[in-house]
Amino acid sequence: MKKTKAERKQELEDTIEANPFITDEALAERFGVSVQTIRLDRSELRIPEVRTRIKQLAETNHDDVRALQNEEVIGEIVDLQLDDQAISILDITDDHVFTRNGIARGHHLFAQANSLAVAIINDAFAVTGRANIRFMRQVYAGERVVAKAKVKKRSHGYPVITVDSYVNQTLVFKGEFVMSKGKEA
Repeated sequence: MKKTKAERKQELEDTIEANPFITDEALAERFGVSVQTIRLDRSELRIPEVRTRIKQLAETNHDDVRALQNEEVIGEIVDLQLDDQAISILDITDDHVFTRNGIARGHHLFAQANSLAVAIINDAFAVTGRANIRFMRQVYAGERVVAKAKVKKRSHGYPVITVDSYVNQTLVFKGEFVMSKGKEA
């Protein structure tokens, strides 16, 4: 049964609030309507496009990275609470994929997750001591990877960070990083 416009708009608002990184294309697919319909609904609800939402999050929702320079972070950090949690996004381009099959090279997904795990540490120096990672599915050019990091525990005094990366709310990468922090050698 088809939803009314009012029901769709309410669900659209709830969906974007739950996942501000979702694209108009993904919303159109989810609701079974055209991209133009989603854009019209967003406009009527005064919800900005995904790039503007991401920029607003990036400007308001994070501490300053201490362990890395901004240009050393792979992806764009849009939320950072030091020693707690962080979120970054990485748009996969043709530069990130194998030319013969369009699948993203794994080191880009690892680099996004690893740099986020380092960035979350509230110290001027942090490095990865050990990583346990798993690729859950292939990622392709044109997809947006949203990595979510969380400081989970300490192992022998070292922070343990989990990073889960998603494309359209589908888990594509999972990692656990044991970090070392302290004085630079």
